[in-house]
Amino acid sequence: MRRIGILVFCVVVALLIVIPPMANGYYRSLFYITLLYVALAYGWNVISGYAGYFSFGQVTFFGLGAYVTAIVVTKTPLPWEIGALLGGVVSAAFAVPLGYLMLRLRGPFFALGMLGLARTLQVAANSMGITGGGQGLFLPPGSNALSVYYWTLAIAVLAFAGTWLIDHSAFGLRLQALREDEQVAATLGVHVTTQKVYAFIISAAIPGLLGGGYAWYLTYVNPVSVFSTSIDLQAVAMTILGGIGTVWGPLIGGVLISQISEALAAQYPQAFLMIFGGLVVALLVFLPRGIAPACAAALSRRRARAKPAEART
Repeated sequence: MRRIGILVFCVVVALLIVIPPMANGYYRSLFYITLLYVALAYGWNVISGYAGYFSFGQVTFFGLGAYVTAIVVTKTPLPWEIGALLGGVVSAAFAVPLGYLMLRLRGPFFALGMLGLARTLQVAANSMGITGGGQGLFLPPGSNALSVYYWTLAIAVLAFAGTWLIDHSAFGLRLQALREDEQVAATLGVHVTTQKVYAFIISAAIPGLLGGGYAWYLTYVNPVSVFSTSIDLQAVAMTILGGIGTVWGPLIGGVLISQISEALAAQYPQAFLMIFGGLVVALLVFLPRGIAPACAAALSRRRARAKPAEART
């Protein structure tokens, strides 16, 4: 089943490479937004799903990457891709000292601390001259949306591959041990602080890289648009719905919620939020562990029933 899943994933990626140049602007934008949130969900899943540090502030790095890219594009002759790479590097570098400080907190204190950090950077961006203040920064018009799409697709694929490697590595086991009980993990020889900071850096680099592409896609950056709490909330909802701490969860949840929200917004623009919220609550009630773990459990039960039947034959 794992091989089948990987094969299906490779086929889907091939289609996502081939189809967008032939699609119209609406579908290209839909594909881009879906991939953006899938990749954001994978970034959040590393620190919150595997390490167990529930965060409401990963948008901090998304906004940081967007502003770094906007400043590079508007102040230097460098292309936006270099700015986006620098945005990811700056986000990862910022996560090192921040991780050593913030990861001392635990549970709701860490979540609230990260939320407060995002709001702090939003206020700072609103008052600094280099960021354009509340008016923001305008990037050159006529940006190539297709290049941003492929940039985001590459990051989403790398985020999936990285999550798969984490899930099948000793590093992933150490993170899961931290999630269950840090004290027990420490007694078993796990360097708790180092492992947590590594996970935090990975979860910061992904949104940092994505923020640069988003800035070029919008051709405009301001504090409200790139430090929006709704960006974090959607990534959190997608991961939890798909299956937190799993390889396939962010992908399943990201695609499902993106498509459902788009369809509901088009059909019921006035009651969209109410209907969408009700559907998410219903799915979480009936599938509290998420879609991917529920499917894995059903497959395990099916295999368990099949083994006695094979033994009798």
